[in-house]
Amino acid sequence: GEHVYFVDDADGGLHVASLNGAVRPVCVTDSIHAEPVVSPDGRWLLVVEERPRPGREPENRILAVPLAADGGLAGTPRVVASGHDFYASICFSPTGDEVAFLAWDHPQMPWNGTVLETLPWRAHGPDGTVRIRAGGSAESLFQPGYLPSGELLVVSDRSGFWNLARVGSSGTRALHRDRFEVGRAQWVFGLSTWTTLAAVGAHAGEGGRVLAAGTRSGIDEIIEIELATGRSAAKSSSLCSIQSLVSAGGWAACVGGSPDRAAGLHLWRVSGGTPVPVVESSPLTIEAGDISRAEPVTFGSADGRMTHAFLYRPRSGAQQPLPGERPPLLVKSHGGPTAGASAALDPRIQFWTSRGFAVADVNYGGSTGFGRAYRESLHERWGVVDVEDCAAVAAALARDGIVDDARLAISGGSAGGYTTLCALTFTQTFAAGASHYGIGDLEALARDTHKFESRYTDWLVGPLPETIDRYRTRSPIHHVDRLACPVIFFQGLEDRVVPPSQAEQMVAALADRGLPHAYVPFEGEQHGFRRAENIQTALDGELYFYSRLFGFEAPHPPGVAIVEGRA
Repeated sequence: GEHVYFVDDADGGLHVASLNGAVRPVCVTDSIHAEPVVSPDGRWLLVVEERPRPGREPENRILAVPLAADGGLAGTPRVVASGHDFYASICFSPTGDEVAFLAWDHPQMPWNGTVLETLPWRAHGPDGTVRIRAGGSAESLFQPGYLPSGELLVVSDRSGFWNLARVGSSGTRALHRDRFEVGRAQWVFGLSTWTTLAAVGAHAGEGGRVLAAGTRSGIDEIIEIELATGRSAAKSSSLCSIQSLVSAGGWAACVGGSPDRAAGLHLWRVSGGTPVPVVESSPLTIEAGDISRAEPVTFGSADGRMTHAFLYRPRSGAQQPLPGERPPLLVKSHGGPTAGASAALDPRIQFWTSRGFAVADVNYGGSTGFGRAYRESLHERWGVVDVEDCAAVAAALARDGIVDDARLAISGGSAGGYTTLCALTFTQTFAAGASHYGIGDLEALARDTHKFESRYTDWLVGPLPETIDRYRTRSPIHHVDRLACPVIFFQGLEDRVVPPSQAEQMVAALADRGLPHAYVPFEGEQHGFRRAENIQTALDGELYFYSRLFGFEAPHPPGVAIVEGRA
């Protein structure tokens, strides 16, 4: 109708905005709300609620909020689903007679195991009990949704890849079996990678289609899937990163990124059109000839594994290497660690390639976009598999003569910073590195974190206290005596995930050993830098640090003081 419902980050409450510009609260309590969904008849709004409980873990549940004609509250909100540790992905059937949603429990993460539940619904609210329709501890489900016919679909990795599946009386049945991933790691609410193109009233045998964003070998593409046959076909597009895919009235839209343009909102006609940018996130001024494009590469790693990466070669119209010079290499270890590197244009990577570096953005074992088996290769092996894969990529590029084997560096933030610190501490592959708010103490991370990730390390490392020795063995902070190369640390002083003390302890160890190092703290920054001037200082500071070690010139940014090593 004439109302927009949203959650305000300032108070975590539910608010409504009218088309005349008026904004007012609907449901503001001590709880935090997420993912509001309005029923087809406009009488109800369902929302995920996280309710604080003093001295205990917060309680997550689904709340039904009755709506008045003016968009406000029409009665007391009701709890319609509870008992699981987490809920997400609420959706109504087209006629409003059923609600579907995902749920999971500790120690599972949504990319490990989830269940799909449904609840009968009528105009007066719930009209029955919640029942499990699909999923379990060994099946990850993603984005349930109804076809116009009322048939329920969900993305399932039961086949080994996140593919679309029908929901029947005995669980999920694959709609297609392809080696691309329609699902994503659900770090946030509201992810959308598929949308129905079926005509209203169409059934599976009547030519209905689904448009999906599929990830194949780490690169996204637009894929059309026939509901009747399961046949899939990639559509022409310049996009290699696709999010928030939706469709209506013969049009489709998404947030997409390409190898040579900033990410933006794209729109196209479903019948024969190709995505066209409507608005872009940044007015980039990089000349086409200066842009380094991602090259997918695969290398052998430890134990016969294969690992994936995107290679970016140096590219600059203003700077040229010396005759016979091989470029330095910067290995990027992404965060998560259950996430993935993208081939879309990233100005931070172009910063390095335009200054003479090759960059390897590594999708180490555990990354998404390569199937469930690849994700599970990190099970209880975080700090081992990711480190081995990053080292293997660097060694292979040096062995093949693509980069200078004496100028190998590694950099990462958060979980990627942990992989970086492990690589610098437990291997001799790299000559230098940079930790951006990197995790140095796994035990402290597991002990003091928020509910969503509170059991994540059970899967990544092992359950506590049974595997405490494993946590300490893999924590760089307990092995600073093995850290034998220069490192620069960038740290937010308000960081509660990785307290400054972790970086400061490792800095002190480097000082005791007389190794070159730098520590750049940022006032007011938390876990991840948000102020433009600090993001710039972190990039310029890391470049300057490498320039002093690798023998090239770079500007000295203010606030970055390098402590030279002892001869």
